[in-house]
Amino acid sequence: MRAETVCGSPGGGLGESGAYGADRYCRRWRQTFLRVRTTWIRFTRKELTMPTTVYGAATTAAEIVADIDLHGRRVVVTGASSGIGTETARALASAGAEVTLAVRNVEAGRKVADEIGEKLPGGAGGVHVARLDLADPGSVADFGRAWNGPLHVLVNNAGVMALPQLTRTRAGYEMQFATNHLGHFALTTSLRPSLAAAGGARVVCVASIGHLFSPVVFDDLHYRFRPYDRWTSYGQSKSANILFAVGAARRWADDGVTVNALMPGNIASTALARHMSPGDLEAFGEQTDLSLPPVKTVEQGAATSVLLAASPQVEGVTGRYYEDCAPAPEISERAGHTGGVAPYALDPDNAERLWRVSEELTR
Repeated sequence: MRAETVCGSPGGGLGESGAYGADRYCRRWRQTFLRVRTTWIRFTRKELTMPTTVYGAATTAAEIVADIDLHGRRVVVTGASSGIGTETARALASAGAEVTLAVRNVEAGRKVADEIGEKLPGGAGGVHVARLDLADPGSVADFGRAWNGPLHVLVNNAGVMALPQLTRTRAGYEMQFATNHLGHFALTTSLRPSLAAAGGARVVCVASIGHLFSPVVFDDLHYRFRPYDRWTSYGQSKSANILFAVGAARRWADDGVTVNALMPGNIASTALARHMSPGDLEAFGEQTDLSLPPVKTVEQGAATSVLLAASPQVEGVTGRYYEDCAPAPEISERAGHTGGVAPYALDPDNAERLWRVSEELTR
């Protein structure tokens, strides 16, 4: 219906004053009509542009960024020389982001950067390589000092898993806790000014279902009293990754920085399992009493990291733990579960205590 057809009569047989009144009525009607029409257009456009894709365990990183433009965004991905780190970097770079691979083995990182760069479309931000050894406080400090300008996305992806023997850093810290948590804690806090400067920056912490092996044991973080176990050690470090997200989310909200953790999934083959023999992998269930979810490809394993790093669907979400591209349910025990998050890994008091301890250990 057009407004002109309704107000086409010059007053409906009324006198001069009636015509004036009718004309005024028509103007008001037209204004009302236009307001309703504008509201309807906005509503229908909003409905049409709302995301309709439901992501899940089978979603790939490439599918997450299919309609996302990251040009002008600067990204750091740790441990990006192999596995889901490489795939995360590839997906974000393909969407236009300028990506830095923060890696311990620079030569391996350059090979990955060249391989990704060769397939990038014109106008992409490019891929760079920088050295980062998370077990070496000096290397972490060097990386933080060398970074200039805003940082829009930091993906804390690097890690070690299931070291067969108790191994310590030069400072005497247990290696899995030191690498997976303390190194990333020092890195991320050193980059906080750059994250804040970006406006709406995101920090993504790659944790694991392995956090169900153990909470953070504050009274014996470095196995000076209890017998060393490769899985409780790994679990403790992964619980710490989630607690870091909880703690940083609260502290950095005023900076506009969101921080979330995730479980990438049961990935078929990555360098993370390099300390496990084929026999260890076959006996995993018996050794740990933990049921694993179905196996994912590397492309599927990187999807949740990329979702939290780039998707508008999680805009403003912070302090959460995701798996299969969705918030994980809280569970009350490990037995019988192939996913979920333990209450101790989301506890704000634990997060606060861990933050204070981490500050002391990284001074």
